[in-house]
Amino acid sequence: MCGRYSQTASAEALQERFGFKPSAFPLKPRYNIAPSQEAPVVLLSREGRRLEMLRWGLIPSWSMDASVGRRLINARAETLMEKPSFRRPFESGRCLVLADGFYEWARLPGSRGRFPMRVTLSTRAPFAMAGLWDLWKGPAGGEIKSFAIVTAAAAPAIRAIHDRMPVILDSESERLWLNSKSEPEELHRILVPWAGEELAAYEVSKLVNSPTNETPGCIERAS
Repeated sequence: MCGRYSQTASAEALQERFGFKPSAFPLKPRYNIAPSQEAPVVLLSREGRRLEMLRWGLIPSWSMDASVGRRLINARAETLMEKPSFRRPFESGRCLVLADGFYEWARLPGSRGRFPMRVTLSTRAPFAMAGLWDLWKGPAGGEIKSFAIVTAAAAPAIRAIHDRMPVILDSESERLWLNSKSEPEELHRILVPWAGEELAAYEVSKLVNSPTNETPGCIERAS
């Protein structure tokens, strides 16, 4: 599961890494992105890759109630075609969720307590998580674009922290994921535990426990 993540890279670094066109959306460091908040994702259009701000928590286009998005923050890679909420987005609503770390809560040995851990690439470089998005139109008017993060079994390096993790895509997998002509079989082959650059995990402050905290302290190593 992924219930919180960060994205602190500059707009210039993200644009260079992910190749989206200049955007009118102002990007600022985000230290504690939480469900129901808007966050930067990359979509593919006829003009190329573009950056948009979408709400985290997928609201299926057919839903009568936007509140369902509170529950649909993650989508299991193994069952995307089985779940009505994710089937259509998997076929035609794939996106890249931009991040530079995600949080998981590990259990203290011999205790009921948990403590927050931040997982990053060893280089601390930004990366893309596989995402699904949809457009919901409210019965009284108005539209919401929202997304969910696709998860798979955890990579060996972090299984002690949690048994699931976001699907992190490398550059070639990003291209396949966004390509509308990619076959389902191709896509399922890239929805696997991360096997690229080494992952790093470290304990952070319990500041991150509250989504109202949005400061650099959330990503700092706990003392």
